[in-house]
Amino acid sequence: MGQLTGKVAVVTGASRGIGKGIALALADQGATVYVTGRSVRPSDHALPGTVGETAAQCDARGGRGIAVAVDHGDDAQVAALFDRVAGEQGRLDILVNNAFALPEDLTTPLPFWEKPLSNWEMVDVGVRSNFTAAWHAAKIMTPQRSGLIVAISGYVGVTYTYGAVFGTCKSAVDRMARDMAIELEPHNVASLSLWQGLTFTERANRNLTADPAMKTRTVTNPLIGCSPEFPGRVIAALAADPAIMARSGGTFITAEVAQDYGITDIDGKTIPSLRAERGSPIWRPIAEAGHGR
Repeated sequence: MGQLTGKVAVVTGASRGIGKGIALALADQGATVYVTGRSVRPSDHALPGTVGETAAQCDARGGRGIAVAVDHGDDAQVAALFDRVAGEQGRLDILVNNAFALPEDLTTPLPFWEKPLSNWEMVDVGVRSNFTAAWHAAKIMTPQRSGLIVAISGYVGVTYTYGAVFGTCKSAVDRMARDMAIELEPHNVASLSLWQGLTFTERANRNLTADPAMKTRTVTNPLIGCSPEFPGRVIAALAADPAIMARSGGTFITAEVAQDYGITDIDGKTIPSLRAERGSPIWRPIAEAGHGR
């Protein structure tokens, strides 16, 4: 039995990338994981991965994967997802808000006015989608008086990375996680955000191969990168921690939380924090914030 046996999780945007890695890590600890995303057939996206493939790999890890095709920009589809979770499981223990509409030109070094206005879609699926999923999750978690909502963010919350819209989104995600924590606190439900550094997703590997110069930059230096499962290992530990409410409302660097719990990457590597190079989180846990929370 894993430390999450009997627990139910929803991981958004888990056809591939960080979401897939998180889903697999939670399943590895015995969780039932609802895997959401838009890719149902291999032809649905240029990069490999579907919700069905991730769910099948969750099963192989010892948990249970349930694939659900969801466009997180469609409120009706999101509502149907959480209605299904409530109906089938009667509970929800973990929500990981990972879905994000990454434009193809995200890493292209152009100013915002030379990129299309459609890049604003990152706000729709990346900020609004987080709120919508958390809204539904809270309706399940608060009556049971337990649960954890995690937002996947990054150093971009305080340090320029890739562009104005991207930074706006991640800053908003951090603040939203904190303010939701204040409102969730009386119901014993935790909310926090995690800062990821370079993660070796299918997209990142493709970009690093296409543009070798990326390997020389602090943001995308492979020496500091981690596997997509690394943040999932950290989230599994957070979800199993009986003192999780002490962290609620905080923004945390994933690598530092991993060190707190003695967690390494799948290859045994200790992932470094880039606090000194890229900046420190703004939001402390609300339990520590005192009058200024």
